[in-house]
Formats: sequence, structure tokens, C-alpha cells
Amino acid sequence: MAELSHVDGRGQARMVDVSAKEITAREATARAKLLTTPEVVALLRGDGVPKGDALAVARIAGIAAAKRTPDLIPLCHPIAIHSVKVELEVVDDGVEITTIVRTADRTGIEMEALTCAAVAGLNLVDMVKAVDPAAVIADVRVDQKLGGKTGEWNRP
Repeated sequence: MAELSHVDGRGQARMVDVSAKEITAREATARAKLLTTPEVVALLRGDGVPKGDALAVARIAGIAAAKRTPDLIPLCHPIAIHSVKVELEVVDDGVEITTIVRTADRTGIEMEALTCAAVAGLNLVDMVKAVDPAAVIADVRVDQKLGGKTGEWNRP
């Protein structure tokens, strides 16, 4: 069984020492989905929800969240974010969120991509809750990571 890198020999949480690792280009793609009503979908495809441009707010919030990940996830390293892309596709049952985050650093960028997708979803919930208080964020996941010691990984 693989060893948990964020736990020391005594079982205590620790921040992993990455100082000896090489700087490499890294990229992660994460996804999430807002599940909502046909009424909200129609508003997103048309005149918009009462609070304003939900998709623009979600996109900007996701970008900001990727940059603030170490403030939210205590054992994440602060790394330079070189690119954040947030794609929002309105589909029949909600909004599909895809985030791609890139860096050149000593450690991975998966948590930044996940945080970006989750916070974009949270902002969509906030923007549509007046119309659909039961909106749900689902399937937050990493789909791909590139770079680093382990190279490429794709969700099976």
C-alpha cells in the first residue's frame, strides 16, 4: 500500500518537503457539475438569473480560488500559477465546469484545479439559489494531470 506523504512516522500531519524536487511544467484538469432545474438552465441560456451574469462570476471566482488554494488547503504549497482556464458549458441539466491550471514548479497543481472547479460551482449555486435553492454541485474530480515525476495520469 502506498505511503501517505502528508503524514509523518508518528501519524501527524506535515507539509511535504519539495525543496529537492526539480522544477517541471505541470498541468491539471478538473471538473465539476452544477445540477439545477430547467428554469435555471433557460435563464442561463437567455436573459440571465436575477443576481446577474452567473457564468462570468463563476469564471472569475474560480480563477481567484486557484490562486488562493494554499490559504484554503493547509498542506498545499504556495506555487506560482501560470495559467487558469475555466470553461462553463450550459447543458440540459445544469452547467459543466472544466478547469485547466498550469505552473512550472516543484509540486503538482491538482488541488488548485479542484479548488477552481469547486469554487466556480459554489458561486453558481450562490447566483442561482433564488430560483433553485436545491441546486447541487456534483462530481468534483481531477480528470488529468501532466508533468512532474509521475508524468501523465488520466482518470480511468
